Amino acid sequence: MPNLKIAVAQVSSIKGDVDENIKNHLVAIEKASQVGVSYIVFPELSLTGYEPELAVKLAFSTDDSRLKPLIDSAIEKNITIGVGAPLKSDGLPKIGLIIISQLGTVDTYEKMYLHSGEEAYFNRGSDYNCITIGNTKIANAICADTNNSNHARTCSKLGASVYIAGVLITEGGYDSDTAVMAAYANEYNMLVAMANHSQPTGNWAPIGKSAIWSNTGLLACASENQNALVVAEKLDGNWSGQVMEI
Repeated sequence: MPNLKIAVAQVSSIKGDVDENIKNHLVAIEKASQVGVSYIVFPELSLTGYEPELAVKLAFSTDDSRLKPLIDSAIEKNITIGVGAPLKSDGLPKIGLIIISQLGTVDTYEKMYLHSGEEAYFNRGSDYNCITIGNTKIANAICADTNNSNHARTCSKLGASVYIAGVLITEGGYDSDTAVMAAYANEYNMLVAMANHSQPTGNWAPIGKSAIWSNTGLLACASENQNALVVAEKLDGNWSGQVMEI
């Protein structure tokens, strides 16, 4: 393809209200499709909010009927979507990314590295996940995955040139976490993107500031509280970035 656009969606989530959260996701997806985005990723546990105590009750499977509006949108808008949700599994659920292709197929990635305390509510995943759009391989990650250098390193070895994560990052962790992401972009010559929540969720106060980096540095960054898309475009081999209000 002559150019490729990838976006992270900085949105807020309503505690446990999957239907309303999906409606908000569809607004972001519509905006992304209007500007030609091929892959859009939402924050960690975006469909439910970051609510570990609700994970068992609200956990998704790949054939979950609640996904139908998102599947229909992916097909209609010709866009691949990555949404955050707890995933059903043997024992405790897993923190997942549900990946819906533009053909309507559903795949998942399960968070491999948990934050301290998450193990009381979630099991960890064991398999990496990459998707290919055009000739670009994109590696998926979730929050604490990005704090483990082996994760990004392995994704690079798997051939990924884009590394994208849905996260929940607060003010206290933002500078250190994003410094790591910027370093990955430089070290592995990858586009690195992260989607953060824009409003409080669970017992946390995310700081927003979703961002995208290339090997040249920061390309674009949202503000703290806005609902926005942060979009990266690859044209003639070079990445550029911009922020769009939702």
